[in-house]
Amino acid sequence: MNVSISGHHISVTEAMDKAVREKLEKVERHFDQIQSIKVILSLDNSGASDGGMKSHKAEAIMRVAGQEMFVQASEDDMYKAINDMADKLDRQVRKYKTRQERKKTQGAGRDGRYQDVTPAEIAPAV
Repeated sequence: MNVSISGHHISVTEAMDKAVREKLEKVERHFDQIQSIKVILSLDNSGASDGGMKSHKAEAIMRVAGQEMFVQASEDDMYKAINDMADKLDRQVRKYKTRQERKKTQGAGRDGRYQDVTPAEIAPAV
């Protein structure tokens, strides 16, 4: 799994990098076919000038075969945002994996709701 972590208006410290990688290990445990994950940690200072709180945001774009998943989380603390982002991504991965397994068991073609009808059973159109 290829993980890239970058910062926007913030420098990514070793502690942040370690926290992100530890949280993403949980996601990888649930689904091992992940091609890449790009994490962007950012700081929004728009409300800080007038006494508002600084908003920390963690975004992740995960690529798996045939699909791209995006999650974002905003909190007043960067580590809370990282935890929320990882939890949301884990939820999406489990949902995706369940869908894939359901497709595999259902199979292609008809399911049990339909019956095969022979030509003799079809009433001729009048």
